Amino acid sequence: MSSLIEGRCACGAINYQIDAKIEFAFKCHCRKCQRATGGGHSSAFAVPVNKFKSIGRIKEFRLSSDNGAATYSGFCSECGSPMTSRTERFPERIYIHAATLNDPSVFHPEFVVFSEMAQPWDTPCEQLVKAPR
Repeated sequence: MSSLIEGRCACGAINYQIDAKIEFAFKCHCRKCQRATGGGHSSAFAVPVNKFKSIGRIKEFRLSSDNGAATYSGFCSECGSPMTSRTERFPERIYIHAATLNDPSVFHPEFVVFSEMAQPWDTPCEQLVKAPR
């Protein structure tokens, strides 16, 4: 049984629904996430890409990860809110920024990645497992 997850950008031009459970939730301190969010890390969760439905067009820009895989950061072209991330390494999955959730209390991070890239002003949560990449 799945539960409906909903969210939107800051201006409301993009709304989304996910008819699935969150696969996993995490905090990422890589430079790509720092730049995409304008902060020290991203807080995100993974869901099957085929369960993610958006009303409004998410604009994406392409980057390369440290291992050379293409990654795509999605945002609202109206207000600039970071919305999604995806990678060609895992095409069946999309990562959603937790701040976009209508009910942010459903976000429960399980681990942290790229903790070695954390900025001194945004240190990783010590209670979270440091996951290998």
